[in-house]
Amino acid sequence: MSLKQAVTATVAGLCVIALSTHLLAQEDESQEEMGFFITSVGVGNGADLGGLDGADAHCQALAEDVGAGDRTWRAYLSTQAEGGQQAVNARDRIGSGPWHNAEGLLIGSDVDHLHYDNSNIRYEHALNERGETVNSGVMGDSPNYHDILTGTRIDGTAFPSGEDRTCSNWTSSDEGSAFVGHHDRYTRQTPGAPWNASHPSQGCSQDNLVATGGAGLFYCFAAN
Repeated sequence: MSLKQAVTATVAGLCVIALSTHLLAQEDESQEEMGFFITSVGVGNGADLGGLDGADAHCQALAEDVGAGDRTWRAYLSTQAEGGQQAVNARDRIGSGPWHNAEGLLIGSDVDHLHYDNSNIRYEHALNERGETVNSGVMGDSPNYHDILTGTRIDGTAFPSGEDRTCSNWTSSDEGSAFVGHHDRYTRQTPGAPWNASHPSQGCSQDNLVATGGAGLFYCFAAN
C-alpha cells in the first residue's frame, strides 16, 4: 500500500469513527427527559409524608439522586378541605405535560390524556426513578407493592371533606385511610383497575399499607 493509500484509509477510518460518535450522541440527546416516576421507597412513616411539602421534597430528592433534580417535582396527591383550608387536586399540581418515564416512553401527553384511561401507567411502564419496575403480586413479584398513594378520585380531583381518604392530608400514620391506585392496573387477577383510584387502604400505618398491598409509594411528576 502506498503512502497516499494509507493516508486515505486512515482518514476514512477516522471519519467513520467520528460519524458513529456523532450518531450515538444524537441518539442520547433524542431520548425524552424523565418527567414521571414511582418513588423507589416511601418516606418510611406510613402515609405520614409530612404533608404535600414533605411528599414533594421526597420526589425532588429521589430525582436528584439520579441526576434529574434540575426539574421541579411534585407528588401526585390530593388533599381534602379541612380546618378552613381548601382541597387540593392532584391533577392541578403536576404541570401540563407531556411526561415520560425513565426510558423516555410517553406516559401522558397532557392532563386530560393522563386521566381518561389513555395513559401508559401500567406495570411495564410505570417505572421508579431508577428505571426499574415496581413490584406487582399479579406479575409474580413478592412482596406486592401495587397500591400507590393518591388520595384522589379517578378524574384526579380531591374527595369531599368528611370520610378520610388522605390520612389527615398526609400527616397521619395512625387513624384514617388513604385512597390508592394500582400501578399494574389489576385488582387481584382482574385487569382494568384505575392507576389513581382503586380502593381505600386498611389504615395509615406502614404495617396497614403493607397489609393492603402497598409500601407507602407514590407517583412523582415534573411540573416544568
